[in-house]
Amino acid sequence: MTHPLLARARREGTPLIDDGPGDQITATFVRESRRSVRLSGDFDGWARQDDPQAGTNMIEVAPGLWTLARAFPRDVYMEYALFTGTRKSTDPLNARGTFNGVDSRNSFFYGPEAAPSALLRAARGIARGEVTRHTLIADELIAGTSRELWLYRPPVEEPTPLIVVLDGRDYLRRARLPVIVDNLIAQGRVAPVALAMINCSRSARYLEYACSDATVGLLRDIVVPLAATQLPLVDAPGAHAVMGASMGGVMALYAGLRAPNTFGRVLSQSGAFSTDMHRERSDDLAVFDLARHADPAALKIWMDVGSYEDLAACNRRMRDLLRKRGYAHAYREYSAGHNYPAWRDDVSRGLEFLFPPH
Repeated sequence: MTHPLLARARREGTPLIDDGPGDQITATFVRESRRSVRLSGDFDGWARQDDPQAGTNMIEVAPGLWTLARAFPRDVYMEYALFTGTRKSTDPLNARGTFNGVDSRNSFFYGPEAAPSALLRAARGIARGEVTRHTLIADELIAGTSRELWLYRPPVEEPTPLIVVLDGRDYLRRARLPVIVDNLIAQGRVAPVALAMINCSRSARYLEYACSDATVGLLRDIVVPLAATQLPLVDAPGAHAVMGASMGGVMALYAGLRAPNTFGRVLSQSGAFSTDMHRERSDDLAVFDLARHADPAALKIWMDVGSYEDLAACNRRMRDLLRKRGYAHAYREYSAGHNYPAWRDDVSRGLEFLFPPH
C-alpha cells in the first residue's frame, strides 16, 4: 500500500504546500531512495555539496521514503536540490527545474503569493524594440581582444537614455530583459530606454568587475560611444545608467560612482560588495570607500537583494551608508536567493524607480 504522503506528492507534486505558522507556509519535501537523502538550496546558502555531512538530513518516515518540512514566507521563490552522498539531483516529484548558471539544474517552487513576472511574456499588439548583435574590439580594456554586445532599440523615434547591462548575455537570454522593457514601455510604467548588453569574460569576471577602472573606461569610452552610433541617445550629463547582478552589481555601482557624468543612475542586484560575507568590513571592496567620499547629488541608485543570500548583510551595510550620505536611493529585499529568476522577477521595480514615465 502506498504511503499517504507519497500518494499526495505524486498527485500534487513537491514540495507539498500547506499553511504554516503565522503568515508562513510549510513546504514538505518527499523523496524515495534506498539511501539517506539531504536537502540543500537557497535557504541554507547551498551548503558544501562535496561534504556528505552538509545540508539538512531528511527523515525516513517509512522504508525508502524520506521527508522534511520547512517554513517559508508566502511570497518565497526557492531553488533547491536533493543529495545522496555527494551526488546532486533535481527533485523527481517536482516538474519545475531551472539551470543554475554554472553546471547543473535546480528544482524550484513559488509560494502562494509569488509567481514569475507577468512581464516575461511578449504582449500581443504592442510595439516592440529591436535587438542587434555586435562585436566590440577593445583589447586594452578587456580580457581577450573582443566581446559580444547586444543593442536594444526601443520602439520610439526620439532619443532615449541608455542602460549599459553587465553580464548582458544572461540578462538577454535568462532574464528576457528586452521583453520586460517592451512591456513596461507599452504599459506606460517607464520612460523609453535603450539597452547595451555587454557580455563578460567568464575566466576574468572577477578581475573585470571587482571595482575595475579599466571596465569603467570600457563602458564609458567604448560602449556608450559605440551605442550612440547605432541608436538615438539622449546627450546630457548623467543621463545614462549601468546595471548588473552579483559582481556585476558591484561594478555597476562602482561605475556610477566613478563616472556619474555618464552614468547618473545605477541598478544593482545582489551586489557582492564584500569578498567575505561572514566578517564585518575587513574584506569590503573599494566601492564602500568611494561611496563614502563621492558626491551624493550625482547619483540615483536602486538596490535589491534576496533575504536568503549571504550577500544580504553587505547590501544592508551599503544601504545604510547611502542613506547616511544622502544618496537618492531605494532598497528592497525579497524572499529568494542568489539567482537569475529572482533578479528577473524583481528588475522591473528598479527600472520603474530609475526611469519613471515622463
